[in-house]
Amino acid sequence: MIKIFGAKGNIQNVDSFLDKIIKYRKEKKLIIQAFNADVIYGKEHLISAFKHAKRAFKNKTNSTNSLEMEILLYSSGERQLKLAIPKMGVVSGNSNVGFIFVKDKAMISDRIIDEFLDYVSLKRDDKVLLGNADTLKKFGIKKNEIQTVAEDKYGHLILEKIALVDIIK
Repeated sequence: MIKIFGAKGNIQNVDSFLDKIIKYRKEKKLIIQAFNADVIYGKEHLISAFKHAKRAFKNKTNSTNSLEMEILLYSSGERQLKLAIPKMGVVSGNSNVGFIFVKDKAMISDRIIDEFLDYVSLKRDDKVLLGNADTLKKFGIKKNEIQTVAEDKYGHLILEKIALVDIIK
């Protein structure tokens, strides 16, 4: 079971924030990955990254040692973590954050999500996951590429970048 959601709030120290996520993940036996939501174009973006990452582990073509990092890699459309982390990683200050929670064969309740968000001092806001042309530009898609597709197909540009990671690996 996977759960994707957005949140916003002030992240004063990224390392402390990530340490809290790791502690919570271990306590609840979850896979948790956080993203800078300003470069996410809808839940489909993260669903696709998750599916590609899971397939990479199944086929033993993964580039990283953890599913969390493989999801981050695919979500970025990059093949190297040194490029993926600055692109998709959580930033300090007033931040929009996207999350993916994964737990094998178990439901992830809204209570768990609410408890987690309280623990990391963020407020749920799934709207931060909605993308637009600016999201695509922040993701690294060029203006001329954006102009080649209708607005209702913008998400496809991101999905293409995710799929290309398999080819360029």
